[in-house]
Amino acid sequence: MSHGPRSGLAAVSSALLAMSRHLEVRDVLKTIVASARELLDAQYAALGVPDDHGGFAQFVVDGVSEEQWKAIGPLPRQHGILAAMLHEARSERLADVRKDPRFEGWPKAHPDLVDFLGLPIRDGDEVIGALFLANKNCPKPEGSCGFTAEDEELLGILAQHAAIALTNARLYERSRELTIAEERSRLAHELHDAVSQKLFSLRLTAQAAARLVDRDPSRAKGELQQVAVLAAEAADELRAAVVELRPAALDEDGLVATLRTQIQVLDRAHTARVTFACHDVKALPASQEEAVLRVAQEALHNALRHSGADHVDVTLDRSGGGAVLRVTDDGCGFDPQAVRRAGRHLGLVSMRDRASGAGGTLTVESAPGKGTTIEMEVPGG
Repeated sequence: MSHGPRSGLAAVSSALLAMSRHLEVRDVLKTIVASARELLDAQYAALGVPDDHGGFAQFVVDGVSEEQWKAIGPLPRQHGILAAMLHEARSERLADVRKDPRFEGWPKAHPDLVDFLGLPIRDGDEVIGALFLANKNCPKPEGSCGFTAEDEELLGILAQHAAIALTNARLYERSRELTIAEERSRLAHELHDAVSQKLFSLRLTAQAAARLVDRDPSRAKGELQQVAVLAAEAADELRAAVVELRPAALDEDGLVATLRTQIQVLDRAHTARVTFACHDVKALPASQEEAVLRVAQEALHNALRHSGADHVDVTLDRSGGGAVLRVTDDGCGFDPQAVRRAGRHLGLVSMRDRASGAGGTLTVESAPGKGTTIEMEVPGG
């Protein structure tokens, strides 16, 4: 790694953060490919997403200029080494890709590749892409590969996060087929879950990454301890970015209709019974409606994902010129003070900030074994 372990791991973090800021898969893939090339100090890197017709739906490269790319011509087909990674689902590390019996040549304008490292990208048992690098920038004895087994392991870590980008893109495309309210609600919840799980795995893989650094082990391990902090910060930023997606349905249908539709979707998607009741609520200022919706979404997420509840009831009642939101579940409950002392907020800080920002208040009632009630009151216009 030409720039040291800290910059390499920062590149991984940048790729993760990019996933929260872009829903266009090509932008995300470009970040991952550039990060892979920087991390392993290679001359070229590419990431291919196969289609169902023997070609590639997406093929992103780094290290090749726009002029070179245009001169190369159409996207490659699934053949040679690329096909081996996609169809045989195994990694490939070669001293000279041109001497491999599966090599089938490349276009005239294509750069000359020698040593090669490639990995399939998996979503469970399915291969959904291939990430590869060529021409390691290091001295190489004749006939040897510049990429090491440690490089292969480190690229495997990055390939896990490439799977995040592709999975999120699939979720986004699938969400387009839903109604506007269903689309935004499902996307926010599924993106949050997928990214949070992968970010947690990053904290674990940091320990493996520490074993890859041998130039200054003591210093490197000290710096690698910061990866856990990086991952936690990235999780907060990703979570915030997803939450900031304002549903179009809120502008078009208003708070009551949007809440009702989203709760109907959640009721169908989860084993818990989720109900909604509304009583004589008038339209609120836009900022207050968004704050109420976001608090409801956060409270519902906690109840459905963490509480083990059988029933979750959401009510929205008129209160003077404003409204009161209540989200009540019969789940396992928790000790709010203990949660705060442990540094786990379950979104409580975010919910309180939203309530305060809308001129309202938020209260939390919960105890172990007693379920939870989140109540938010806003004054109205």
